[in-house]
Amino acid sequence: MAQDARRDAARELTRLASGSKNVHVLVITSPGRRTGVPRSTCVRYLDTAGGFVVWGTGSGSPRDPDWFRNLRTAAVADVQVGAKRLRVKPRELADTERDAVWTDVVLAQAPEVAKYARKAGRTIPVAVLEPVEPE
Repeated sequence: MAQDARRDAARELTRLASGSKNVHVLVITSPGRRTGVPRSTCVRYLDTAGGFVVWGTGSGSPRDPDWFRNLRTAAVADVQVGAKRLRVKPRELADTERDAVWTDVVLAQAPEVAKYARKAGRTIPVAVLEPVEPE
């Protein structure tokens, strides 16, 4: 079942990635916070020195997207960027660190996401997906 979810997410990744050369998406798979069943979804990301920055606008939804809520409880997650797969440790940013990354990274490189933050009327959660060295 998890393999089917990853395959479907990879198809969605291909569809999304073909829409714009300026928008980069990855497939993230993390355990569901209640069931533990792996859940995969495509999310937009930005590269940084510390890993991949992701944010949960939920297209302007008044609540955080489920994938981000799952990510909060995950010790590790799997990411696929193009053909490359790796394990990451998600780290949700808070307070001044979150605000700085939101302004200086996300809004600086993807200013169009501000409209979703306004529509949502909430603080958009931001996380860094830090690659984990294989053991």
